[in-house]
Amino acid sequence: MDGRLILFENPSNSIIWSTDTSNLQVESINLLNNGNLVLIGSQNKVVWQSFDRPTNTLLPGQTLNYTQNLRAPSTKSVTSYYTFVIDPEGLALMWENNVSYWKTHLSSSSVSVKEVSFNPNGVLELYDDTKKIVWSITSKDFGEKSVTLRHLRIDQDGNLRIYSWDDSVHIWRVGWQAVDDQCNVFGSCGLYSVCGYNSTGPVCGCLYSDSLDRGNELPSPDSGNSGCKKMVDLGNCKAHTSMLAMKQTVLYGLYPPHDVDMMLNEEDCKEYCSKDATCFAMTSKNDGSGLCTLKRTVFISGSTSPSIPSTSFLKVCLVPQAVAAKGANPNSTPKAVSFPYQGNYRKIISAVAFVVLVTVLVILVLEMFIVLVVYQKRRNNPQKVSLKGAKTNLQNNALVRLSYKEIHEITSGFSDQLGFFVFKGLLFEETVVVAKVLDAIVLSEKEFVKAVSILGGTHHRNLVPLKGFCFEPKHKVLIYECIPNGSVDKWLFDRKEKNWQKRVDIAIGVTRALAYLHTECLLCIPHGNLKLENVLIDENLIPKVTDFGIKSFLQSEASCSSNESQPERDIYMLGKLLTEIVLLSRETVKDNLDQVMEKVVEEQKYLDDDDLRGVERVMRIALWCMQNQPFLRPSVGEVMKVLEGTLSVDRPPSSFAYRNGDDTEITVAGSGEIEECPKG
Repeated sequence: MDGRLILFENPSNSIIWSTDTSNLQVESINLLNNGNLVLIGSQNKVVWQSFDRPTNTLLPGQTLNYTQNLRAPSTKSVTSYYTFVIDPEGLALMWENNVSYWKTHLSSSSVSVKEVSFNPNGVLELYDDTKKIVWSITSKDFGEKSVTLRHLRIDQDGNLRIYSWDDSVHIWRVGWQAVDDQCNVFGSCGLYSVCGYNSTGPVCGCLYSDSLDRGNELPSPDSGNSGCKKMVDLGNCKAHTSMLAMKQTVLYGLYPPHDVDMMLNEEDCKEYCSKDATCFAMTSKNDGSGLCTLKRTVFISGSTSPSIPSTSFLKVCLVPQAVAAKGANPNSTPKAVSFPYQGNYRKIISAVAFVVLVTVLVILVLEMFIVLVVYQKRRNNPQKVSLKGAKTNLQNNALVRLSYKEIHEITSGFSDQLGFFVFKGLLFEETVVVAKVLDAIVLSEKEFVKAVSILGGTHHRNLVPLKGFCFEPKHKVLIYECIPNGSVDKWLFDRKEKNWQKRVDIAIGVTRALAYLHTECLLCIPHGNLKLENVLIDENLIPKVTDFGIKSFLQSEASCSSNESQPERDIYMLGKLLTEIVLLSRETVKDNLDQVMEKVVEEQKYLDDDDLRGVERVMRIALWCMQNQPFLRPSVGEVMKVLEGTLSVDRPPSSFAYRNGDDTEITVAGSGEIEECPKG
């Protein structure tokens, strides 16, 4: 053999695990009394040992250093969400590398922790770099002679425990656990579930269930939705949405936080969430703080207890229900109602019904005749919009509506093309505009005008103003203000812009525009196609985002995939845009943060230390934005705070968690970018 220890899978005999010890002259394998499995080479040298590669357990005498972790077991062929790690502040239990639900509290913040050790007496000790004990915890059966074996393990439920073998009764007992209240383990019941208690202990139930009926068995934390069905997409509700109340319940938060804290009472908080399209649930604190927490992520899980001073509300589809009349007996048999002179009564009803039916038919025929006449008149003599009146509307910051013939006139017959289906024009002989032709869009006039009204109602320093539109059965056009310096990608890539602060200013401007569209408009307006080509630069180098809302409101076929909403897709595209600004390249990021920073240092030698710190901050939040799981992505408001330097951000997970690729865009006539709009 070649010196490897190999684990095979039957019956295929395929290798599912092996030690990396081939050609290292392994001569023997020993299982030591402390549980350490070692491979011995020549001169009794240890070539490989299991103590160096912990999984979910520490045995007495085994240490865990700063670069290692324990990971909870998984019932699926995927990695568990729960890990036990050493971080700069001590020991921590983590969920998905970004949520800490248990931490040690060290006496000094300046301590540099190095490793943790578990000794045979049942003591877990944390050491600093000078080998000094800075924290320890002891099993409650410390010193008991009946205990012969111990081990430390992070279990499938996300809790860390010390187990002791009682030789007198031959059972494993829990001598210590990190999280006393199992419901305080983040997401212990899984997605769409709530953790609570009954007379037997912790139990799980669905958020939209009336009771906790799972007995005493907690589901595995990695079991997906833990038996609770995925809630109906609120965008597909047949009726309106409603807020489902959950008394004495708190919903877990995420980091980067997808929660927005506001000072509102319970009713106002509930009303705010019900009207906010990006809010999925909310928690109102009843502890006197008046704090209202809005959840803008579909990862919803929580805990309930009589001691929790909070009320949570979950947004659900409103399903009409039959309501019995007040005071009615549901078990009684309905009685027929008798009328005097029943025969005459039926004749009267028949006569009235006949008259009503004839009247309705006459009205319908007249309406159809009128509609036909009006349609023929409009087809033969198209209604024209007065340019004089349109100019008045433009001066009042109102959208102007022009005919296709007038669009043809102001663009000089579409002679000055700036991009695909994008043409330069002159409105009222004084305002330089850009006409974007969207003929391939299939919408009714009502739908198109409604969407354009929403887009035209936006006013922000970093958005390209929409000036007007044209709608005719075969022609749809949007009219934008002309921005003279073209798109950001040419400004960045052609010039290889070296000024880091200018690049940061562009990133902040784009993020502010997206934050305005997502959170400050009457309706959330997803951009739908955020990229550098759709960010223009004016004469003062102020970035202005264009094409916002077109794919969201005007192209029904441009819907997002089922596992992410359009605003979440915007966040991913924002992260991709930020990486392009940092790297001055369209290359997809496939490396981790350290490798990206090494590349920046090597290729952009003109950046000083302050610039590089800013680069790392931008790359951290960009990689968070590009997380594969949408609920891990930050909100646009958090991205803005990080870019402005008012919010710190943790290191993102390793690169395997990023969603690379999957950037397929929907291209129809009229989706081209503006190349450049010359001055004048």
